[in-house]
Amino acid sequence: MVERFFSVRQIDFHRSHSDPILLLSGPPSSGKTSLLFQFALNSALNSDSTSGTKAVFICNRRRLESKPPFLSQGIDPSSDILERIQMKYVDNDEGIKKYFAAFHLHDKFPHTVVIDDFGDLFDERNCQERYNNPRGRDLAMVRILALCQSAITHANEKAPCKLLLSDTHHGDSPRLLFIYKRWISSIYTIKGDGSGSLLLKNIYSGSSLSERMRTAKYSVALQYLVLEGITDGES
Repeated sequence: MVERFFSVRQIDFHRSHSDPILLLSGPPSSGKTSLLFQFALNSALNSDSTSGTKAVFICNRRRLESKPPFLSQGIDPSSDILERIQMKYVDNDEGIKKYFAAFHLHDKFPHTVVIDDFGDLFDERNCQERYNNPRGRDLAMVRILALCQSAITHANEKAPCKLLLSDTHHGDSPRLLFIYKRWISSIYTIKGDGSGSLLLKNIYSGSSLSERMRTAKYSVALQYLVLEGITDGES
């Protein structure tokens, strides 16, 4: 549901095992990191306070510090709830690989794992050299996505666990949509509405046709993530 990306009342955030792996893709400077952080925050807010780590937010530290996420209005930056989000910093795809290779060793799994700027963690030149293949980056992404899917599937055998990735695209849809659809169960995209606001919509879901008919209109203004409205039907 598009509501999961905003500070609104959440319904059954963790009860469903459907769509365990999600992708949020949008153009540069469209508030993706802010949406991801609000998603992680909603996961923490809707979790049992005794169940351990609620959400893990994986990102490049330098990039996050240069462009930190904007919180929704009404959320106190000093709130204790933010401590339920574990920050994990990685420099490249090897960091993701190490994290999920050991995922099955956890005693308790987080309810949500978020990876910001997933595609940017794969350096094209390094991947080409590693696999001795001009499509090395695609191969590396497929291997990591397969590892992620295996880890999240294992976690969901015990309790609901979601993985949310973000990627940047130039155009109407993710450049590697054909790859993502193989491993990801639900895909959300962002586009401008022509008047300064942004539209968030689900373009692919393996479990819910009705979800694809909902559109969230939002903006990032005055250092806040602002939801302007959610509509049913085509927008």
